[in-house]
Amino acid sequence: MNFHAMRAIYRFEMARTRRTIMQSVISPVISTSLYFIVFGAAIGARIPHVDGVSYGAFIVPGLVMLSLLTQSISNASFAIYFPKFTGTIYELLSAPVSYIEIVLSYVGAAATKSIVLGLIILATAWLFVPLRIEHPLWMILFLVLTSVTFSLFGFIIGIWADGFEKLQLIPLLIVTPLTFLGGSFYSISMLPPFWQTATLFNPVVYLISGFRWSFYGSADVSVGISLSMTLAFLVLSVLVVRWIFRTGYRLKT
Repeated sequence: MNFHAMRAIYRFEMARTRRTIMQSVISPVISTSLYFIVFGAAIGARIPHVDGVSYGAFIVPGLVMLSLLTQSISNASFAIYFPKFTGTIYELLSAPVSYIEIVLSYVGAAATKSIVLGLIILATAWLFVPLRIEHPLWMILFLVLTSVTFSLFGFIIGIWADGFEKLQLIPLLIVTPLTFLGGSFYSISMLPPFWQTATLFNPVVYLISGFRWSFYGSADVSVGISLSMTLAFLVLSVLVVRWIFRTGYRLKT
């Protein structure tokens, strides 16, 4: 294992975050704070409690997950796409670094950024609503698994994309709508029976449900199923990345 190369890539990506801290950290925190103010104050006044939790506190896990998914994908996809765009990807592929080390470096850096951002948003949420975390270890587990999984997914998007516009195509048109429809701002038990069943086909439901359970001990879906679905998506992403490096898909052309 070439730890020197891994450390170099990891440190380079983390340094890029410090250079773009306004876009990488401050902007997502401000955007999420606006959600707290608008939804917590405007809608929270009309929906006092959901599953025994104040509405303002209820939406915190969903908002954290929204930022976590979008930032994990964005960080990882841009990190691997930019070397493709500049042509330096060929130097990386010809260096004595295995694909496992490349993936661990880029995905590790992207996941680290997302985890730090998620913790900052949680700290910010305490300024707006009273929070409690009944299962802190489970919360950290879901936070880490989700960050790693969607950083891998973003890594795949970065390799697949052949233009900057495609980097935002899937996050904007698929991931963000699925997150909004996945119970970020409501419990799926509030929906009519047909839509409750239809919502279960949304994979983001399981992420948000498991993460919310770690806070308040209540969830729309069993925590065991939520964890299984998260792990399944993680394994699927790993298999796709492995196939990409074995075949050289959009790396060697």
